[in-house]
Amino acid sequence: MNPVTLLPFIVLIGAMFLMTRSAKKKQAAAAAMRNEMQPGTGVRTIGGMYATVKELHDDTVLLEVAPGVHAIYAKNAIGAVLDDAEYNRIVHGDTPELDVDGAVVPDDASSLTGLDDAEADDAKTDLVKKTDSDKGDEAEAEGDKKSDGKADGEADAK
Repeated sequence: MNPVTLLPFIVLIGAMFLMTRSAKKKQAAAAAMRNEMQPGTGVRTIGGMYATVKELHDDTVLLEVAPGVHAIYAKNAIGAVLDDAEYNRIVHGDTPELDVDGAVVPDDASSLTGLDDAEADDAKTDLVKKTDSDKGDEAEAEGDKKSDGKADGEADAK
């Protein structure tokens, strides 16, 4: 036979081998995870229920789903074995204490500007609508600035 005609079959067999190999690895990892369970361990079932392991048997697990409420599940129904910190965070709402070294977060942005109260008041923008009399005052101030003997657009010549 021609080797070119066998090439598609060889590639197909190789792909099937790689797919089954990865599936076997996942199954072995899941079995190892289920074997790590001990009484008192927090778990999540494949249905998404969080519980605590009370007893282990060959193919079943006795779970405490609420204080005083027990249910028997198949070991294959355990989706994840959780460490104590994660289980308490999810089930009891415990938050881990953060080490912030005494950092204080201000409740407004005024402390971030570095200005004291008097300087901050001066730096605030005036958002009041200007009246005609205010515009006249601004025009006079503008005229005082330009009265140094130069016309608009003239530069200092040296």
